[in-house]
This record gives sequence, C-alpha cells and structure tokens, in this order.
Amino acid sequence: MAETTKLSVEKALKKLRESEAKSKTATLDEKTDALNEEIKRMRAQRLRLDQNRRKRS
Repeated sequence: MAETTKLSVEKALKKLRESEAKSKTATLDEKTDALNEEIKRMRAQRLRLDQNRRKRS
C-alpha cells in the first residue's frame, strides 16, 4: 500500500489560503491589464478627436 503524507489541518488551510491569494492577485492583475488597455484606447481616441478639432478650426 502506498504511503501518503498527512497534513495537519493548519497546514492544509494554509496551503488553500495561499492558492486562493495567488488567484486573487492574478485576478487583480488581469483587471489592471484590462484597465490599462482601456486607458490606452481612450487616449488614442482623444488624440484623434483633438486632431479633428484642429483641422476644423
């Protein structure tokens, strides 16, 4: 029969919380990246609009 290592409840909870924390940071990183992309898009749009305003003036 194969031997299995037993973890204490405290260690098991610690491992679960660590993996949960990693997924939270990954989620926040994804949200930050999405917001940065949105900012880039909006800046480019503002520049295009400003150029059109200058041409019309």
